[in-house]
Amino acid sequence: MTYSGRVTVGGPADVHELKDLMITKVAVGPMENNAYLLRCRATDEQLLIDAANDAGTLLGTIGDDGIASVVTTHRHGDHWQALAEVVAATGARTHAGREDAEGIPVPTDVLVDDGDTVRVGQVELTARHLVGHTPGSIALVYDDPHGHPHVFTGDCLFPGGVGNTFKDPEAFARLIQDVETKIFDVLPDETWVYPGHGNDTALGAERPHLPEWHARGW
Repeated sequence: MTYSGRVTVGGPADVHELKDLMITKVAVGPMENNAYLLRCRATDEQLLIDAANDAGTLLGTIGDDGIASVVTTHRHGDHWQALAEVVAATGARTHAGREDAEGIPVPTDVLVDDGDTVRVGQVELTARHLVGHTPGSIALVYDDPHGHPHVFTGDCLFPGGVGNTFKDPEAFARLIQDVETKIFDVLPDETWVYPGHGNDTALGAERPHLPEWHARGW
């Protein structure tokens, strides 16, 4: 079946099968967060992005093989409600952006900085530090050697705009600058975007609207 990136809380997961990586997207409540399970096809090692909620759903998606690590994209509580339970059940190492780790009530094993590599099996992801939604939000970029890049943006980039900066013009200016310079300016239009809530998008679908985002200020 063709991957659509459209999932609903309580509904089935959607699986994006790449040559070296399998990406399973599932929605959890009550804030309709997306969680992404990445599986290296060469080693079967798994990594979870955002243990947001519904630990039972996440652990069922993970299955008996467990996960080696879990990455929390940022400190907001809707992105780590199931983190303690998932870590307790799997023994996974925790990763989070250095500036957000203190706001996550589960200890962070690996503090992530801009440009750091996060590995799942033989697959490498590059962390990008994006300031504005929170001080330490991170996105993860997978530059697929067999195709176009894929980027997991947490709450920093969605279809239709950047993440919430809570009517703070300085925070908005910083976030849109980081998103432009670290995402749009260096990745092609074909880049697939996996956000923290809602449907997926592509950079090419969003790029023409950057001037509108600047003008409206959110």
